[in-house]
Amino acid sequence: MSSRAMPRRPELLAPAGDMTCLQAALDAGAVYLGLDRFNMRGDAARNFTLAELPEARRRCQAAGVRLYLTLNCIVYEDELADLDALVAAARPHVDAAIVADWAVIAACTRHGLSFHVSTQMSVSNSAAARRLRELGATRIVLARECTLAEVAAIRRAADVELEAFVHGAMCVAVSGRCLLSHEAYGFSGQRGACRQPCRREYRIEEVDDGGASFRVGQGYVLSPRDLCSLPFLGELVAAGVDAFKIEGRGRNPEYVHTVVGAYREALDALAAGTFDAARIEALVSRCRRVFNRDFSTGLYFGRPGAGDLTAGDGSHATQRKAYVGRVRNYYTAAGVVDIGVLDQAVRRGDTLCIQGPTTGVVMVEAGELHRDAVRLDEAADGWFTVKCPTRVRHNDDVYVLRPVAAT
Repeated sequence: MSSRAMPRRPELLAPAGDMTCLQAALDAGAVYLGLDRFNMRGDAARNFTLAELPEARRRCQAAGVRLYLTLNCIVYEDELADLDALVAAARPHVDAAIVADWAVIAACTRHGLSFHVSTQMSVSNSAAARRLRELGATRIVLARECTLAEVAAIRRAADVELEAFVHGAMCVAVSGRCLLSHEAYGFSGQRGACRQPCRREYRIEEVDDGGASFRVGQGYVLSPRDLCSLPFLGELVAAGVDAFKIEGRGRNPEYVHTVVGAYREALDALAAGTFDAARIEALVSRCRRVFNRDFSTGLYFGRPGAGDLTAGDGSHATQRKAYVGRVRNYYTAAGVVDIGVLDQAVRRGDTLCIQGPTTGVVMVEAGELHRDAVRLDEAADGWFTVKCPTRVRHNDDVYVLRPVAAT
């Protein structure tokens, strides 16, 4: 991997499923989020309301960060009036919408809201990119099936901003346009309600006679590994991509904090010419701590093989979190947090993760635990204090992070 300085610094888009994730993402460079309708995470518990948009906008502006709104699901005839009202209401609070339906494009055009074309529209060539630019698109999120060489070719031929995914879940279908969940369960992925049947193991059963059954291949033949672009991030930069997107609006705050932080460090290192193999290995290892299905290069280097599919139905994270309790108080002058233990015990040397809608995510190494003047090796109940240089807040949730035992 070359450590040559990159020619330009792409925007880094961080996912935000709630205000805590948004606060954790603010150092990234841009934030994208969805409301409780008209987006591809519409069925998830983690979404913003229209009433929360002004506060999200205020926080982003204070941090010098752009805010993008996902309106990227299909829209039905009886929803057009609601869609129009939503776009009009959202327009003052976001920098652009990310869209996949022509009705949303029309609404954005009517109300003067900039729009980016979602990967759901499967733009995989420069002719399509140019035509969408002529219709008002200010950025194209390329189809996830594009190879690195194709990305570079589109960049050379199309005079419009290009965005590409660099990390997170991959869909077995073309740019996520899949009807399997709808057919199997009646919940459509195109309406943000995917039940992820692709992440399950299947068997073939004989209809006649003996009713023999067989497992399909190694089990999870429709479930791709997650994309991780850190090992070839410099090549994506050299290809001329204007913005890098991290998937994960359904992920928890420490996922956002960890993964976004790793890619922010990677881009800064590329700019400084210090993005070497050791740093790449360390950053990939950091990303493995949080939820992942193991990593692959996606489709950037061509058609994936069997090795790009998952080997199970759960996370491969090397770290697990357990709930400890809540912050009782924070002593600013001393830089000390008082934590009430409600569940898991904390031991000296543990890593604590403190989360809250105003705090975001703060990681603390519990070097020494105290209760009044008594130094503790473990706090299994009651309360304890620990040094915490970053301000946290009353009632913030506290978790302990520990390595997953090797099996």
